[in-house]
Amino acid sequence: MKGDDMQQAVTARTPVHLWIVGILSLLWNCIGAADYLMTRLRNDAYFESMMPSVPPATFYAYVDAMPLYAQVGWGLGVWGAFAGSLLLLIRSKYAFHAFALSMIGIVFGIGYQLMTPPPGAEGAGKIIMYAVIAIGAALLYYSWKQRAKGVLR
Repeated sequence: MKGDDMQQAVTARTPVHLWIVGILSLLWNCIGAADYLMTRLRNDAYFESMMPSVPPATFYAYVDAMPLYAQVGWGLGVWGAFAGSLLLLIRSKYAFHAFALSMIGIVFGIGYQLMTPPPGAEGAGKIIMYAVIAIGAALLYYSWKQRAKGVLR
């Protein structure tokens, strides 16, 4: 019975905004993880549905030509953010560290894509890149503030 009381006390102190931010960030980062996996697995059907005007082989050639720092950055950005979202939901102070690693990855991965745009990245593609930067920075800031307030332990 004592364990149940402790769990209720912990749950009671978890701010509602943490659940909202955590769940929304996890959903957002699941999209990034799925995109990463579909690209790495070279799923043609996925690319044809996402970018019908760009042949999948053209996009794969772009990805294959990315320098190592951009490829590592992309993976670090995606998986660091995914881990950060999970860690945020369990109120771990390491959510901040995961989001910080993700932001470093975003700088290298998206930075390269902004300097050397992928095929089909005009319009909505660029908006998504800037959204990734903004959301990554916001999650890093949010996790830092929650850690400083003692919400993350």
